Amino acid sequence: MTDLNTLTADAIKSTTRRWADKPAALWRAALIGAMALTAAACGEATREADVSPGTDDTPSQQAGEVNVYSGRHYDSDIILFDTFTEETGIKVNVIEAGGDALIERIAREGDASPADLFITADAGILWRGDQRGIFRSNDNEALKARVPAQFRHPEGKWYGLSKRARIIIYNREMGLPEGFNAYDDLAAPANAGTICVRSSSNIYNQSLLASIIAHEGEAAAEDWARGVVANFARKPQGNDTSQIEAVAAGLCRLGIVNSYYVARFVGSDDADKAAIGDKLGVLFPDQSGRGTHINISGAGILAHAPNAANAETLLEFLLRDESQQAFAIGNNEYPVVASVAPSGPVAALGSFRADNLPVAALGANQHAAVQIFDRVGWP
Repeated sequence: MTDLNTLTADAIKSTTRRWADKPAALWRAALIGAMALTAAACGEATREADVSPGTDDTPSQQAGEVNVYSGRHYDSDIILFDTFTEETGIKVNVIEAGGDALIERIAREGDASPADLFITADAGILWRGDQRGIFRSNDNEALKARVPAQFRHPEGKWYGLSKRARIIIYNREMGLPEGFNAYDDLAAPANAGTICVRSSSNIYNQSLLASIIAHEGEAAAEDWARGVVANFARKPQGNDTSQIEAVAAGLCRLGIVNSYYVARFVGSDDADKAAIGDKLGVLFPDQSGRGTHINISGAGILAHAPNAANAETLLEFLLRDESQQAFAIGNNEYPVVASVAPSGPVAALGSFRADNLPVAALGANQHAAVQIFDRVGWP
């Protein structure tokens, strides 16, 4: 059997070379086709994953299947599920929706829920799910050996699958403010009127502030948040893509975004997007301090999972080296398994020192973060 890791890397490299000058939509389709070769390496691949975004669809509870409720919406995930099915014979049924909506659905379904595995894109959302009691503990030694303790629940209720960094971008032409190198500098009075960032209702900002609470305490975190609000270039609006476009256009000097959003621009074959990426500088904050804030995509087996053993098998598959490469590159993220190096556009952003705070602390401090945002007037 062809080595899946080698095949994936070679196929992606070949596709990148051949499609570098094609429109983004065509390049993405070609990349999906190249990754599909990983399934073909194990035999003739068939499309087994049943993607059902509607809330009225109910996945099967038959043996030989696993039902995934996913807050991630990437074709590369589905290709991995196809590969898993080809290798194991276990059919993967997928329902996609927002993480919070899926938690509500699982809680509403109760012990009748067909859901086996919940996948989502932030440690804070995983924490919300745990607070609702949707997960079961899973003390799987193989999973624990693959996922560093920092990126998994202390009782094995969920495990990280990929990582992203919350970074600072700046307009290259304007440059970084003198001496600027840390999150704390975002709150400095000298940087008034320079910052673009999304709303405080966004889970990524809540998790960033939760990490500051964990490191510095609530009083210091509130001072920081108040200082950032005073330095807004405009009222928070849009998603991370909006902040990138605003910084590139010179509407603001600085922005706070996730690393994978930047990678989508700097690695794009679309000339307009690439031009935006060229106007951005990237700073991984706090390299001489605690390191850059890290968050995860992760997954947990559900309390009433009818196919728990199959869900555990799928988790083990997603944490193999070759799967980690494909899972991470599908959204320009970093693999969570230490033995797998970053690849694709995100690797071009450079290496950095990451904060070693356990991501479980992001959820534990989430409520305090929301209260602080409200008090300082961060919309």
